[in-house]
Amino acid sequence: MQDSFDITTLIFIVLAVFVAWRLRSVLGQKTGHEQPPFDPLSRREPPMRPETPAADRDNVVRLPSQNGDRPAATAPATDRWKGIAEPGTPVAAGLDAIARSEPSFDAAVFLEGAKSAYEMIVTAFAHGDRKTLKDLLSRDVYEGFDKAIQEREKRGEKVETTFVSIDKADFENAEVAGANAQIVVRIVSKLITVTRDPSGEVVDGSSDTVVDVTDVWTFARTLGSRNPNWQLVATEAGQ
Repeated sequence: MQDSFDITTLIFIVLAVFVAWRLRSVLGQKTGHEQPPFDPLSRREPPMRPETPAADRDNVVRLPSQNGDRPAATAPATDRWKGIAEPGTPVAAGLDAIARSEPSFDAAVFLEGAKSAYEMIVTAFAHGDRKTLKDLLSRDVYEGFDKAIQEREKRGEKVETTFVSIDKADFENAEVAGANAQIVVRIVSKLITVTRDPSGEVVDGSSDTVVDVTDVWTFARTLGSRNPNWQLVATEAGQ
């Protein structure tokens, strides 16, 4: 990562401002969410697929890219992913493949964007904010989340959740097939969440217990496209 102020830094700043504004618009002065209960959509291995239709291209996480249409470059230095992926591992190989297509790819910045997207999405799910979810998810993932929200609404349940922290975010996998890339991120967070029935009685969780939550999320994007956004295409509860 360069120390000088360049276009990558500017894009990251713009992303940070955008995320802060979206979170405030969803929650006002209060931040809260819950983990989707037992996979709003069950884990599927998302196939590498052609570029997503324009209607489904939504802001999830961005690669800082100076020129998304640049041709493949020489292989990155072996220490490029120091502290992120060990040389010779499948994750490093996948990140190398992404960087060959888009040399300005910054793995550390990607992880920060993934953490911001995680908080936005899980918060919106807890609040039943379909509009925000629809703007952030692929079609299949949105349908799974929407189904879980509908079931909760039928039961008349309300969720009270406090987002405590994101403690860790690591690359679980990265791969490229043709122009299609997928990155799997394992995110460890802390939540306080309680679900109440229509009478106000607690039916799940606790209002004073911090819970450790691990999720494994898959983001996908067509490399070299003019659209710099990555979409959430699969979720899984981690071990």
